[in-house]
Amino acid sequence: MIRERAYPVDPWHIRETRLDLELMAQSESVFALANGHIGIRGNLDEGEPHGLPGTYLNSFYELRPLPYAEAGYGFPESGQTMVNVTNAKLMRLLVDDEPFDVRYGELRSHERTLDLRAGTLERIVEWVSPSGQAIRVRTVRMVSFTQRAVVAFLYEVEPIDSTARLILQSELVANEQLPPTNKDPRVAAVLDHPLQAEEMLEQRTGGLLVHRTKASDLRMAAAMEHLVEAPGKHAVTTEGHPDWLRTTVACKLEPGQKLRVVKLAAYGWSSNRSLPAVRDQVGAALASARLDGWEGLIEAQKEFLDEFWDHSDVRVEGDPEVQQAVRFGLFHTLQAGARAEKRPIGSKGLSGPGYDGHTFWDAETFVLPALTYTQPSAAADVLRWRHSTLDLAKERAQTLGLQGAAFPWRTIRGQECSAYWPAGTAGFHIGADIADAVRRYVSATADYDFEREVGLELLVETARLWRSLGHHDRHGRFHIDGVTGPDEYTAVVDDNVYTNLMAQQNLMAAAEAVNRHPDLARSLGVDDEESASWRDAAAAVHIPYDRELGVHQQSEGFTRLQEWDFENTPREAYPLLLNYPYFDLYRKQVVKQADLVMAMYVRGDAFTPEEKARNFAYYEARTVRDSSLSACIQAVMAAEVGHLELAHDYLGEAALMDLHDLHQNARDGVHVASLAGSWIALVAGLGGMRDYNGRLSFSPRLPSRINSLEFSLLWRGLRVRVEVTPAEVTYSLRNGGGSAKLELLHHGKEVTVTQVKPVVLAIPPAPPTGPAPTQPAGRAPVRRASNQ
Repeated sequence: MIRERAYPVDPWHIRETRLDLELMAQSESVFALANGHIGIRGNLDEGEPHGLPGTYLNSFYELRPLPYAEAGYGFPESGQTMVNVTNAKLMRLLVDDEPFDVRYGELRSHERTLDLRAGTLERIVEWVSPSGQAIRVRTVRMVSFTQRAVVAFLYEVEPIDSTARLILQSELVANEQLPPTNKDPRVAAVLDHPLQAEEMLEQRTGGLLVHRTKASDLRMAAAMEHLVEAPGKHAVTTEGHPDWLRTTVACKLEPGQKLRVVKLAAYGWSSNRSLPAVRDQVGAALASARLDGWEGLIEAQKEFLDEFWDHSDVRVEGDPEVQQAVRFGLFHTLQAGARAEKRPIGSKGLSGPGYDGHTFWDAETFVLPALTYTQPSAAADVLRWRHSTLDLAKERAQTLGLQGAAFPWRTIRGQECSAYWPAGTAGFHIGADIADAVRRYVSATADYDFEREVGLELLVETARLWRSLGHHDRHGRFHIDGVTGPDEYTAVVDDNVYTNLMAQQNLMAAAEAVNRHPDLARSLGVDDEESASWRDAAAAVHIPYDRELGVHQQSEGFTRLQEWDFENTPREAYPLLLNYPYFDLYRKQVVKQADLVMAMYVRGDAFTPEEKARNFAYYEARTVRDSSLSACIQAVMAAEVGHLELAHDYLGEAALMDLHDLHQNARDGVHVASLAGSWIALVAGLGGMRDYNGRLSFSPRLPSRINSLEFSLLWRGLRVRVEVTPAEVTYSLRNGGGSAKLELLHHGKEVTVTQVKPVVLAIPPAPPTGPAPTQPAGRAPVRRASNQ
């Protein structure tokens, strides 16, 4: 685990002031740069030492077999693993024939800074070689948001005390050797030499490598070019081999003189295009980057981020750690999806290989809400990718004997890749999560062209799945049996409340969309009888409830299960999935992550305030948060039921998941859903933002240790600003002209906001709450008061 305060608290920067070799893999994830298309881990420029090398292209993967001790009908036959592609980060420096390596000589200072407003990672080093030659090195790197295929590096070096002969070797390297993996199912499989060389081109100042995967048959190209500035005589040469290309710059400098090298790199890949086409694509990208130059790329990056932060920033006064962390989270959320362009968002984004680079329901349920209200085009593109895989989802449903579309639990290309059948086969709620993301996007943007082109078919085919998966009993109640909800410690159950309520919403949303687009609905084969059957099923959905305890059951019969012995569960036994058999978890009341509590957030319209309070207390005592997806949702519901200090504690956990490596697995990449979840915890939790039935509402309240909260979001083309203090809230519009207006609910009261005049309203007193709920022994969140 990264020690607290490992990164000094700074509102706009993540700064590492000293190099800790034992924590390199974790810092490489924190300092990863990406744009949704390309991702590079924060490895040192010289490549060694490293924790986990990594360069990734969204959806570039290799196939691998999925082994089964006993195979079953419908089990996926192969998995997909994100490939570590050609590395363009390498810049090896030799000082008077001695390699610059932080493990040798004297490292006087070493500082890295991730600038969240500039979108760059800067490194400043002073080092003395074993023979006594002192140098100063400054590097800056970026993955461009404006030029999707481009990565750029600045490398500056100068001798400090005496004349030095410097040799800089800049490389492209394919098939890097990766460290061995372990048996943790969250860790990616390691593929040995996944890339086959197809072409190598070299020029004096750079070159190109083209490779192809062996089984998935995907082709990629990486190219580099160098712009060199050096006083006096210097030499530039390039040599190449099938798996590596090296440009060497040699010069001799006096103290105060500086070698400056700008390295431009470009990436492209395709499953269909020819080798010349992919080669030409990266060549064109390099030409475009060269046209703008280093300064132009940096300026465009800053302008892009200025625009993003202008309508997305969240300001928190009173908790500087959370302030830093929520901006860090928003930045990584943006990096995961900004230029994905009809590709998925993996659970680690492009920051590491965790979970083999797969996308899960995390994307639609945690990441897309943040993007929908801050970068809606990115959210739409992820849903367009889902739509592009619809034929595969329909094929999967047919294999399972169902109608409609059964989307995969985990995937890269669209095929199911989970060998864990209780989730891969039974985790059907992913379909309703996708439908919810469609509903949310259309509601927030009023983009009805998207609904016609993409959303309607997704809603229809997921609704068909629920109608065929569920059934009416003899009393007319609609049941969905044999499914796994968000809580993977309670698998293959009947009538999971989250699944049932999300399916209910899915069925109703599909019926309403069909009414809006009758001609398109007919082209999809939907008639009045089918849409009526959706409404009937939705109206009759069974929601299990324990009348004796006065709480909803997470699934039918959950509250009669044996209690887990938390008092005698040692701290080191968490996460439980790595230390106890699943059968024992399945048959007891132990919850991996917010499940029914999640249902009360996304379907809050289905519960009364009293039910929410009782349910929250009951499940709080049984939820161990072995999933990084849990804390942000617990923060939201703790705030809604009046436990604001607990909400603040959970907010801190979600926001600091990676900066403090709370789950001790940040080495494999950041937890994008938890980072996006810190935005959810603030905006939906403390800000009380909800979007039910196309109506935007807020019920803000602050815990005692937060003095003010300000956030912006996009709503149907308007830039909405919400400023919260303990006593009042200000709603304002920042665009739209004098005629623009927004009708919203403030603590249930109708309010109209215009650009002409902000609306200032008092925050009503909080209703009385009972005692703060308790957590399982040893699993309470860290109190934020101890970290101020």
